[in-house]
Amino acid sequence: MAKLLDFIKKFTLRRQEEALSASDVERLRAAFKARYHNFKLLLSANNKALEIMADIEQALGGGRPFGMSFVRSNCTAASVNVYRIIQNLDQLAAGKYTDLYDSFKEIQDQINRVLSQRRETRSGDLIVPFDSVSTDLTDQVGSKMANVGEVRNKLRLRVPNGFVISASAYERFFRHNDLQAEIDRLLQASSMDQIDQLYALSTDIQQRIVHSSVPADLERAILEAYWELESRNGEGVKVSMRSSALGEDVEGTSFAGQYRSELNVSADNLIQAYKDIVASKYNLQAITYRLNRGILDEDIAMCVGCMVMVNAVAGGVMYSRNPLNIRDDSIYLSSVWGLPKSVVDGSVASDLFVVSRSPSMAIAKKDVKTKEFKFVCYPEEGVCRMDVTGDKSRLPSLTDDQILELARIAVEIEKYYGAPQDIEWAVDEEGEIYILQSRPLQQRAVEASTAKAVENGIAEDAIILRGGATASPGVAHGSVFVVRKNSDALLFPDGAVLVASQALPRWAALLSRASAVITEQGSVAGHLANVAREFGVPALFGVVGVGEALSNGMEVTVDADGMSIYEGRVEELLASSMGRKNLMEGSPVYDILKEVSRFVIPLNLLDPDGSDFKPGNCRSLHDITRFCHEKSVKEMFNFGKEHHFSERASKQLVYDVPMQWWFINLDDGFREDVPGRFVHLDNIVCIPMLALWEGIVAVPWGGPPPVDARGFMSVLLQATTNPDLDPSMPSHYTSRNYFMVSKNFCSLNSRFGFHFSTIETLVGERPGENYISFTFKGGAADYSRRLRRAQFVAGILEEYGFRAEIKEDGVFARMEGYDEAFMKERLKILGYLIIHTRQLDMVMSNDTAYNEHRAKLLNDIATAVCGRSGVGSDANAGQQ
Repeated sequence: MAKLLDFIKKFTLRRQEEALSASDVERLRAAFKARYHNFKLLLSANNKALEIMADIEQALGGGRPFGMSFVRSNCTAASVNVYRIIQNLDQLAAGKYTDLYDSFKEIQDQINRVLSQRRETRSGDLIVPFDSVSTDLTDQVGSKMANVGEVRNKLRLRVPNGFVISASAYERFFRHNDLQAEIDRLLQASSMDQIDQLYALSTDIQQRIVHSSVPADLERAILEAYWELESRNGEGVKVSMRSSALGEDVEGTSFAGQYRSELNVSADNLIQAYKDIVASKYNLQAITYRLNRGILDEDIAMCVGCMVMVNAVAGGVMYSRNPLNIRDDSIYLSSVWGLPKSVVDGSVASDLFVVSRSPSMAIAKKDVKTKEFKFVCYPEEGVCRMDVTGDKSRLPSLTDDQILELARIAVEIEKYYGAPQDIEWAVDEEGEIYILQSRPLQQRAVEASTAKAVENGIAEDAIILRGGATASPGVAHGSVFVVRKNSDALLFPDGAVLVASQALPRWAALLSRASAVITEQGSVAGHLANVAREFGVPALFGVVGVGEALSNGMEVTVDADGMSIYEGRVEELLASSMGRKNLMEGSPVYDILKEVSRFVIPLNLLDPDGSDFKPGNCRSLHDITRFCHEKSVKEMFNFGKEHHFSERASKQLVYDVPMQWWFINLDDGFREDVPGRFVHLDNIVCIPMLALWEGIVAVPWGGPPPVDARGFMSVLLQATTNPDLDPSMPSHYTSRNYFMVSKNFCSLNSRFGFHFSTIETLVGERPGENYISFTFKGGAADYSRRLRRAQFVAGILEEYGFRAEIKEDGVFARMEGYDEAFMKERLKILGYLIIHTRQLDMVMSNDTAYNEHRAKLLNDIATAVCGRSGVGSDANAGQQ
């Protein structure tokens, strides 16, 4: 009876232990899943935050244009992801790092301070007459009209009468219709990288402006100013209406041809023309221009100049110096019959006259073109194109006296401003010369090396076409893309050579993506040429036959300096070309991003073991990501140390090896649930564990190395004095070899003889989430031999790219951020090492044995473990 009761008691206790073990396993799994979930969320947010920081750094490096929507959206995204990182670390290590929230708030306040800076609302008259305009009113009338006022009122040169609809009027119009808030919303929601989205955005915003109403007080002010103009110049006088946006026509940002002008406008259409010009602030080329130049949308108020229309018999543009050669002080005049419109938009071949300054002003060159048509004013309103017939089409559009008088005016304006000038002019029916606008001239120097290359006959046989005029210097290579209509712009590929029949201003929207520009018609004085020079894009205009000679997809090299187009890629020319400048640098948007990046990008916390590695020392979002990343790895990889299980809760591996291996499935580490207490290797799907196992069984262990007398005595002494080495005593050195596994995670705690090692690793498809943490310590020899054994193991690990640190007789190694294949191979190496470094501490005092064992292990790793011939490592292979 007593035996029966004893059996029942033992059976009951065993069932209770099994039930307790099963409960422990479920708690262990729940703890792992929660920790693993937060760890993966933290890593995902960390990777996203680092990607955003890399995008910001790339933008600051000049890799691409960007606007304020880029700045705001990336700062917001970085902050959101960093806050998620903090939250997930808080879940991993509840209450340990709450100071991070305070650091984050301080950094976020600094970012918001930079982004929330707003310019003050302008105040002033809605209308400013030309008689009152000067550069002192630039912020009210825009640079273009301010310069016109200076020429008229300070230099006393002939400028048509007129007035300016001011920046205050623009803001009055926008406030009346609440347009700015809606435009900001549309800009923020749109992708600035896709030209089709930009095109749709441009159309949407322009339509909203055009269909908005002009407030009654502004409409009345515009009409009253026109009636005053009519009283001075005759009833029914027509006007030209020109954009004069703030920032337009200043040095470095001409906005040449980016906005709209309306010519020969009657009183009936003044208000509609005004809205059309304001709306042109958002045409495709203007949006793209501002984006490439880093100009804030809200900084651009569209002023509009209204001046009496000059019904020109001849007109054009003159440069007070050579725009392509800073050392050439000659005056360059481009001229056509009729209105100067066909010079600035590049639609007509124009005459070129060059006037030298010394020893006295004289005409140095005349290049008279055949001018087949001209633009003239309709009697009622608007302009029309008329054919130029007979001999007149081949006659010079200016007399010698007019050429010299224009040159004199150019020198006078240049002297007044103290810098080279780009001047638009017109000659009326009485022969009077009118100045229509003047702006700083962009000058560039021609690279002598490219001209020399051509002189030497490099790639002479590959020339497809030669001729034309250098509109913007430089050499570039790319595939030809011919544009004929607006819809072609949507298909224009990055880095292509833009080929067009005319040098129209609308093609400026493509300059940030074009490697070069070639046109069959067009003037170096036109708007497209101006913008090409600003952007540093080589441009060759007036190349006869280019439409027939070049077709889509042809690979060409454009030498704008040598006025030649070559087939294929000509390395000799490209090697001498200048790199494209960073147009964004120094712009308002660039400066804002640079300022805000001080609180995003810098990394001040460098040493995780340093005394300053604390939440309170985080001064940037990058600091927080670094701190959280380091601590999250520590918290996650302490799982195996903080959570233990009994043999009853685990499965023993069935495998023909002398050691015992135990497993607990934390999540999805087994192919299927396993009844009973044994698990077979083919039922384990844990990626890092299987890699470790390949290394463990790669080379059979040959037993302990031969021990000399001193080594033997050292082991004997340690075994009798160190209680950790007594299997009968409670010690972490007497733990079984056990794995905790999921599909991508593995925690291994193992003991081989007197040596204890732990490996915690996460390996999967995303390199940024992959880690290996390895600890190796213990041993039976004296301290000096154990220390040398630690140096031995650390040295081999460093051969294969691990960051290894020695603390006393222990090795602590880590690796992260590599792809799955690379990490699996490193785990195989670790599996091999934990088997084959057993008892090596006993022979560490012998240099010969030390070197022999090192050579053997490296050879085994290279051949049997990694499957390569010869000894060596590839520590950098596979890095992401």
